[in-house]
Amino acid sequence: MAVMLGYETLRGVLRMEEAIDLLERAFAHESAGATVVSPKFVTDFGNGSMRILFATDERAGYAAIKAYHSVRGAGARYVVSLYSLEDGELLAWLDGQLITDLRTGACSGVIARKVPFPGAVSVGVVGSGNQARMQLESLASVYQLGSVAVFSPTAAHRELFAREMSQSLNIDVSPVDSIEAAVRGRQVVASASNARTSEPILHGAWLTGCRLLCAVGNTRKQYREIDVDCFRNAQLVAVDSLHALEEAGELRLAVEAEALPEARRATLGQIVTGSAAVPGDGLIIFKSVGSALQDLALASRYYEKLGARVDLPQGEGVGVLRRPPWAKSGEQR
Repeated sequence: MAVMLGYETLRGVLRMEEAIDLLERAFAHESAGATVVSPKFVTDFGNGSMRILFATDERAGYAAIKAYHSVRGAGARYVVSLYSLEDGELLAWLDGQLITDLRTGACSGVIARKVPFPGAVSVGVVGSGNQARMQLESLASVYQLGSVAVFSPTAAHRELFAREMSQSLNIDVSPVDSIEAAVRGRQVVASASNARTSEPILHGAWLTGCRLLCAVGNTRKQYREIDVDCFRNAQLVAVDSLHALEEAGELRLAVEAEALPEARRATLGQIVTGSAAVPGDGLIIFKSVGSALQDLALASRYYEKLGARVDLPQGEGVGVLRRPPWAKSGEQR
């Protein structure tokens, strides 16, 4: 019988380093042709939208569906359904919020492992919600972090982010009053804004000296997170899925502007397996839109660790979105 694993049950079970390892394995399976990954199926309705993703991993032995919806003013809620590929049995329903946040952060960790630094790294963060927190946690699991600057348009949010992340990661995080101030002169930048605009919020002119830019905030065709100059200046642009080239507005615009030739594109699967090399210098961009394969990689490990337990808390219903107090209803992934 399928088990139901809620947010509180999942919290703290997987560490960031393990999540990065799981995604590296899944991307290697994808590069070997052992996976099927769907694009996002999007349906808009009166005051919200529903998105559905599907993936299989033959080597892992699982299939997964993630369905997630948003209602205007109420935020997003996520459910992951995990199946056995052997007989099609439904194994588990899992609350998908933590899975989504963790795998999005871990994807940036996958590329960060391929872009090493010899010493402490300066980081700029755009955004102060759950995605931004996971981005910084992921970078901290890969790098020795030096100074960190964070911008959010709400002063109270960026100040809270700075206090809490300074304490949890034992680093110096400083709130600043503009995106430019957060990213200029930083070696690594993580953009996890929930801005909804057709005009980019982060400009390549601000990234002199930046080695790695992880842009994870926008996953929609009509919006732009980073400008075309970012892509024009990059030595390599990594995507977590080839679907990203159709799903993310900034990638579509960069391709149309001939700022993103095929020779400078690669998937994380190609990078993990070594079929695409990461240049030794210059700007590397990682643009994330998310995929059900990433959800599958984490959901299956949660199931393997928790599915046989008989002491799970009662009432841990799937889809119950128990947001931490700092969480925002950011971009659906």
